[in-house]
Amino acid sequence: MMNNKTKKMIYSILKNILSWIISLIMLIPLFLIIINAFKSDAEAMTMSLKLPTEWVFTNFAVVIEKGKLLTSFFNSMLYACSATLITVFLAAMAAYVFSRRSGKGNQALYMYMVLGIVIPINYVALMKVMQITHLNNTSIGIILLYVAVQLPFMVFLIYGFVGKVPVELDEAAVIDGCGPGRLFFKIVLPMLKPAMVTAGVLCFLNDWNEFVMPLYFLNSSTKWPMTLAVYNFFGQFQKSWNLICADILLTCAPVIIMYLVCQKYIVGGQTAGAVKG
Repeated sequence: MMNNKTKKMIYSILKNILSWIISLIMLIPLFLIIINAFKSDAEAMTMSLKLPTEWVFTNFAVVIEKGKLLTSFFNSMLYACSATLITVFLAAMAAYVFSRRSGKGNQALYMYMVLGIVIPINYVALMKVMQITHLNNTSIGIILLYVAVQLPFMVFLIYGFVGKVPVELDEAAVIDGCGPGRLFFKIVLPMLKPAMVTAGVLCFLNDWNEFVMPLYFLNSSTKWPMTLAVYNFFGQFQKSWNLICADILLTCAPVIIMYLVCQKYIVGGQTAGAVKG
């Protein structure tokens, strides 16, 4: 009979093997895209996992030129970076007020804000609003839409962090003659840095991968982000799988790099923020 220690070791080994198998299965699509991005047009038609007989690096140059990826890249950076900065800044201020003022009115307003996470978007009404405000097909309009969509979850995320900041710091600062603005920007905001980094990374990833809103509210192809550029490129070169894979890889690369670099902030920040919310 096996003792408990041996059983635990075998169970741990089996669990690790199962985790590796599931991880490898999930990585197959990414590996398939990477491999076929370096194949010739004829060789990529089969979309197999075989390594290319000849590595074709010119696929990326063709994609950048014909897919207008440089313009789309800068558009995506403009939309995602601008929306992320505005969202995180507004979410930090809102979360601080909601956390410190625990009255029924503020709590009701906080719950109303958080409901934005689950309430579906009415695109018909939203299109009418965008037309009336003359924000349709504008960079400012799409940035404001990104902010409106991401703000509820970011307020919810940062709210948990604000609750961990001792109220005594606020009281001591007020006694020393610190005003509301200086209290928030000089004392509270630096302590929210882990939360804001976490919120910023998640917000950037969501904004970068957004597809539906640019499709509905950006009519000019010169203002399209990379997600729409890939969609348009697929329509033009749907038989050239090597170019399509290269296009997808170039689009996903910034997101993958950012996630790998900031992964510890995302995991650590979400764990710390889950203490109170």
